[in-house]
Amino acid sequence: MILAGDVGGTKIHLALYGFQGGRLKPVRDELFPAHEFASLDVVVKKFLADEAGVVKAEEITAACFGCPGPVRDGRIQLTNLPWLLDQQDLAQALGVKHIFLINDLEANGYGIPELAPEQIATLHEGDAAAVGNRGLVAAGTGLGEALLIWDAATRSHKPVASEGGHCDFAARNDREITLLKYLREKLNGHVSWERVVSGLGIQNIYAYLRDVEKMEEPAWLRERMKAEDPNKAIGECGVDGSSPLCAETLKMFASAYGAEAGNVALKVLAVGGVYLGGGIAPKAQKTLEAGDFMQAFLDKGRLSPVLEAMPVRIILDDTCALKGAAAYAEARAADVSGRSERAASL
Repeated sequence: MILAGDVGGTKIHLALYGFQGGRLKPVRDELFPAHEFASLDVVVKKFLADEAGVVKAEEITAACFGCPGPVRDGRIQLTNLPWLLDQQDLAQALGVKHIFLINDLEANGYGIPELAPEQIATLHEGDAAAVGNRGLVAAGTGLGEALLIWDAATRSHKPVASEGGHCDFAARNDREITLLKYLREKLNGHVSWERVVSGLGIQNIYAYLRDVEKMEEPAWLRERMKAEDPNKAIGECGVDGSSPLCAETLKMFASAYGAEAGNVALKVLAVGGVYLGGGIAPKAQKTLEAGDFMQAFLDKGRLSPVLEAMPVRIILDDTCALKGAAAYAEARAADVSGRSERAASL
């Protein structure tokens, strides 16, 4: 079996996989609230020793965890959790011989080839037959970005991790310039794309429209924002039209998301398309389809025709990063041991 993990700022998603006919076969998976645990190995041990029975370390061929932040020499200081992870320490603590740490967007990139066609939605058709580099932009708790570089020799994509979500937010119009000024004061300095295009970014836009543009926040909405997940409230009230403030928040968010996705597309020359990952895109599919996202994506002056030819797709499967981590773990372990679980299942 392969152990895979998607380590987020708010939750830890763990899964066990086998292989059948050369494809990943899920055994079981479970979500854990990150803030309730002191370290990753404690979460994993709880997962492996659940009511279904203890999974022994020798049953696990390899493990891989996709994590937010840059991985250096098998170590990573997580971006949104106070955890320092080390491959060797984890291997010793868990008793698993082959353990790998990779960037979470890198894991998503490895997961895309593992998805079935129905697990991907097309937002913009573009030239669907074009082959080449791809971009991956994932808004969730934060904003993750990765480059998927096309290797003609292997006819596959090599994910390259990036921290592009922390680059400077680029305001495109007077309204966004005012938003930028508002966030600079609120954050006492640097404003990144993640501060606008993420779950927190949605709340930042909402606060800007309420506090600066003075859009009405009715009492019922204010109470709902306090009582439940603010992004859920904004999303539902924006889509059903019950709150102009929420609807405008979603429009500004979609436009900024599209602009940054277009930036990534140009930087990697993503003739093979741009993929939208993370937790927000599937939930906000109607908002992204409304038009503001693609208008901003294509609004690149003389280069607009280049972007017109690039497909834009939404990853609907929330286990994409898990599948990518599992695929990576199996491939790396096979390189080391000379035995491939995937090949053996054919």
